[in-house]
Amino acid sequence: MSGLDARFDDALLLFYSEARDLLQQIEDALLWLEESPGDSEAINALFRAAHTIKGTAGVFNIGPVVSFTHQVESVLERVRQGQVPFDATLGALMLTCCDQIAALLADAEQGGSAAPPAEDLLARLAAYLEQQPPAPPAADPRIGTWHLSLRFRDDTFRNGFDPLSVIDYLATLGRVTILATIVERLPAWDAFDPESCFLGFELRLETEAMRADIEAAFEFLTDDCVVHILAPTRRAADFIALIEELDHEQRLGEILVGCGALSAEALAAALARQQQTTHPAPMLGEILVDQNHVAPEVLDAALKRQARAPVPQGRPDAGLFVRVAADKLDDLINLVGELVICGASATLQAQGSRNPDLIGTTAHLGRLVDEIRNGALALRMVRIGETFVRYRRVVHDISTELGKEVRLEIDGADTELDKSVVERIGDPLMHLVRNALDHGIEPAAQREARGKSAVGTITLAARHDSGSIVIEVGDDGRGLDGEVLLAKARERGQVAPGQVLSEAEKLELIFAPGFSTAAEVTNLSGRGVGMDVVRQNIEALRGSIKLSSVVGLGTRVEIRLPLTLAIIDGFLVKVGDGAFVIPLQAVTECLDANGTRLQGMAGAAGYIDLRGDVLAVLDLRAVFDVPGPAPSRRRIVVVRTGGGAMAGLMVDELLGEYQTVIKPLGKLFRQLRGISGSTVLGSGDVALILDVGVLVKMTAGQARDGWRPQIAGMGTGATSQEMSNG
Repeated sequence: MSGLDARFDDALLLFYSEARDLLQQIEDALLWLEESPGDSEAINALFRAAHTIKGTAGVFNIGPVVSFTHQVESVLERVRQGQVPFDATLGALMLTCCDQIAALLADAEQGGSAAPPAEDLLARLAAYLEQQPPAPPAADPRIGTWHLSLRFRDDTFRNGFDPLSVIDYLATLGRVTILATIVERLPAWDAFDPESCFLGFELRLETEAMRADIEAAFEFLTDDCVVHILAPTRRAADFIALIEELDHEQRLGEILVGCGALSAEALAAALARQQQTTHPAPMLGEILVDQNHVAPEVLDAALKRQARAPVPQGRPDAGLFVRVAADKLDDLINLVGELVICGASATLQAQGSRNPDLIGTTAHLGRLVDEIRNGALALRMVRIGETFVRYRRVVHDISTELGKEVRLEIDGADTELDKSVVERIGDPLMHLVRNALDHGIEPAAQREARGKSAVGTITLAARHDSGSIVIEVGDDGRGLDGEVLLAKARERGQVAPGQVLSEAEKLELIFAPGFSTAAEVTNLSGRGVGMDVVRQNIEALRGSIKLSSVVGLGTRVEIRLPLTLAIIDGFLVKVGDGAFVIPLQAVTECLDANGTRLQGMAGAAGYIDLRGDVLAVLDLRAVFDVPGPAPSRRRIVVVRTGGGAMAGLMVDELLGEYQTVIKPLGKLFRQLRGISGSTVLGSGDVALILDVGVLVKMTAGQARDGWRPQIAGMGTGATSQEMSNG
């Protein structure tokens, strides 16, 4: 692939990514408008997002996206002008159009032509465009003549852009009345480089579009084209009127951007130029007029508006964001993990040398590695709200299909966790939301008969807790009846006829493989693929799931997950010749086993009196069938799960805190209970990472079920390659 093709592909990938973000913005705005149909800002946001998708697709010559989105944009423009009312029917149509644009984008990205036909949608859009708008009051036409001066840089072709596609797109905004090609930079024939661009254009454009609409054509050309857009003087009165309509005083640049006379990009460029000039620094307004970004009379109106109130002090600058490919972040995390292992090895060698200077240097290196690790992990942290908001559409569509009235409430949207966790939590959350819609929320008539609001509520919430993230999916529906679950389980032979279960155990039955309470198979339920798959997916992420319910009031599902799947803080212990890592956030305290009056030891399990409470203890020597005699003095590590359950893990020796780079287990070891992964120590040895949640459950069950070793002979001797490859 040539450098030109590679750069063009990079630009396309960026466009597709941003287009998907814009489609999400369109969905959010449409769902919001169903509740607040008169929100003009949401309507404007809809129009801007559709316009940006159309404009940028035009730059890349993606014709199907341009032509279809143009029709959507035209309908939205009529809504924005008050010529077409926004109602539920139009909202549903726009959501379907949003899906169609997504399909067209996906089809273009894959280079195919299999996008679903849109004739029906185009016909429905045309019906809105054919409606006769109310007669507007007599007024001067708002069409203005803009003068554009374009000078393309040498690398324009190499970066994958065609200047003529920009000209073609500008023609869709209005009418190009004058187009002059500037060839003064063309070199002599013997110095001519066919891969370099030496062209420039001077053109005039008659259009009703605002400056921001015109500049959208150059969104991906900021580094390849010098653009000067001279505003039409006949629009100055319009801008001044808009300035007077602003609902609060702002800074000069914000006023000009808010009324549409200036784009955010032009403002940023003018501010940058102002900062670069120091003898003396010119006023911002002087720069904007100098560069023909705004007319002098518009600037005067903005300055008068600004003078009505003092400029707020101490306002934070807008954040700057850089898009980074996910695989590059993954590579960075992998390298940081290797750096952590290498740093641990250097620390061991320094301690072995007993050289004070070397020990001090490696200690400083360790602190720097900690900071690098935390910074790298922070780069992968994303807000869970970006995932939660996608379920608004799911709730809207399924509740409509089921004939129910349901609203989605989101809490803790700013809670952050690793992007790899976010990517893998989507399917379990989708299943839980669909379950709540289908099984949980009752129809409006039933709810009203029970004294409830006709509109049901599904809640998605997230919070941090003890080094983990807790995600809750709740509803105020009919709840789960433990007796119904028990009867179904007995019918399936999963529970013996005379077996007595607690209420919590009855609810746990819903996690049995193939368990379903649906009376018939529908699009949403009754296929025997249910909560067991949800639990498997959660536990694959080293997480846990807990369910609670009250009949008639609703159900709540609590999912507890680690913040990251890459690197954790661990507590290193020794059992026999092998080392094990306990996640540090699960450790509450350490005890001397000899001083605890250990009682009731039967195989691997026993208990101690911990400050008046009974604490079950699990001997890891027995769990992992470690050979050899136990030392005379042993330790107990008290651990707590996210759900609050506690247990003691008896080990031979405490080795202290350890930064743990998580390595996946090979196929041979993936089904082992009590082990969630492995890590490589600074010495090069492999240490197993303990699954605290599973071990605590095993501890509670030992007295009842007896003990059978789970990992015979795995206390020592496994190599890194064996653990990774199985």
